[in-house]
Amino acid sequence: MNNFSPNMLKTFESCPVKYNLKFNEKISVPQNPLLFEKGKKIHALANYYHRGADITKLEKALTEQEFEVWERLKNNPYFSMKCLYSEYPITAKLGEIWIFGRLDAIVKDNENYYILDYKTGAIPQNPEKDFQTMIYLLCADKILPQRESLSFVYIDLKNNENKVIEFTQKSKELYEEILTKQCDLILNTKDFEGKENRKNCKFCEYNKICR
Repeated sequence: MNNFSPNMLKTFESCPVKYNLKFNEKISVPQNPLLFEKGKKIHALANYYHRGADITKLEKALTEQEFEVWERLKNNPYFSMKCLYSEYPITAKLGEIWIFGRLDAIVKDNENYYILDYKTGAIPQNPEKDFQTMIYLLCADKILPQRESLSFVYIDLKNNENKVIEFTQKSKELYEEILTKQCDLILNTKDFEGKENRKNCKFCEYNKICR
């Protein structure tokens, strides 16, 4: 398998055993859908909104808390920019490896482009070097060659804040190096052994079948 998404790289980094079960052996374990309900609703609304659909009835179906989060997103200055792509699949080739993902939106202000990622939970602790940041920026770089700037924006809906990461030639080279090393590490791994003292085992959906 020479195709890698942010989720795949994050999973391997946190636990090779889980990576092997999920992506190599393709064992699917059900998760509580309530954990993702709010995020799915907000993402769906945002997509319909950007596509010009009438979302009046959908807004009325939101809980009070969900409506608060939705209002924060609608009033966000980045979300209000001109939308070019919404819920858009992206891919790019990195040497002999393909990286891919599905971004929430790409918006623009004049010739300044922004990848938007809506977070109803926590944003990454180190967003500048998060696999999602790196993959999405490298992929967007391929489809937006003519531009003044390109940035990744984590819209933190929990705290009503934005984290903006600007894409530069220096960061591009760094991202390519990091991703290539991580993908090569996975491809060259023979024994997918778990990390010692893993703190999140009891929260993992694979903990009952983990070897």
